[in-house]
Amino acid sequence: MVEFIGDDLRGSRFERVNLSGARFRASDLSGASLRGVAMTGVVMRGVELVDVDIYGEIANLTVNGVDVGPLIDAELDRRYPDRAKMRPATAAGFRQAWDTVERLWAGTVARARRLDPDLLHESVDGEWSFVETLRHLVFATDAWVRRAILGDPAPWDPLGLPWDEMPETAGIPRDRAARPSLDSVLDLRRDRMSTVREVVDGLTDETLGGHTRPVVAPGWPPPDSFPVRECLLIVLNEEWEHRLYAERDLAVLEARDS
Repeated sequence: MVEFIGDDLRGSRFERVNLSGARFRASDLSGASLRGVAMTGVVMRGVELVDVDIYGEIANLTVNGVDVGPLIDAELDRRYPDRAKMRPATAAGFRQAWDTVERLWAGTVARARRLDPDLLHESVDGEWSFVETLRHLVFATDAWVRRAILGDPAPWDPLGLPWDEMPETAGIPRDRAARPSLDSVLDLRRDRMSTVREVVDGLTDETLGGHTRPVVAPGWPPPDSFPVRECLLIVLNEEWEHRLYAERDLAVLEARDS
């Protein structure tokens, strides 16, 4: 165990560091930035949480004795009426959800096309660019549909983009420097989205309740069996959340373009 007592660590950078079980007491975290950080089981007592912006997966979060997770979900469902469709329980529900994904993304892409193409490679607040977001969704489809559900051990395209914190994995490309055109990435997206369309169109309630066969090859997800519904829910969540990120950042880019 390493102890830092009375040390000045302002401006320090922690990346791929294991701080599980660490204890912070009488410490100043003002202005800290946390991205891709696992905080399961964190306990905070006597904290001052003011002007804080949190965006992530929130469940069983109790603030001053109140579980705020259900309150957040209810408010998000109110703001985005289509959001509830992203939690289907039947094959027909997944088809309806994918109809919604296709419709919403069509509008977002049309919005992006009105911008200077160079802006679509720009990061907003350190997040992925619009093009990188599309590339990541290609990776998500390859991982959870083409690999996990359809059994292709290495479905990766060179333009696919894993999440930044993913450990280096043999055979999976990770080219952050690539700057493909919007049209080339959209061609790739259309191919992957059509794959999902074929899967959900052929889905039955029986197959939805089944499990995938393990793919015995290095990659992501790991060689294991997964509930089919879980794989498709992951894809829906990726599509939903990343489109919201894209819409948020497009608003900033539009201001720059003007």
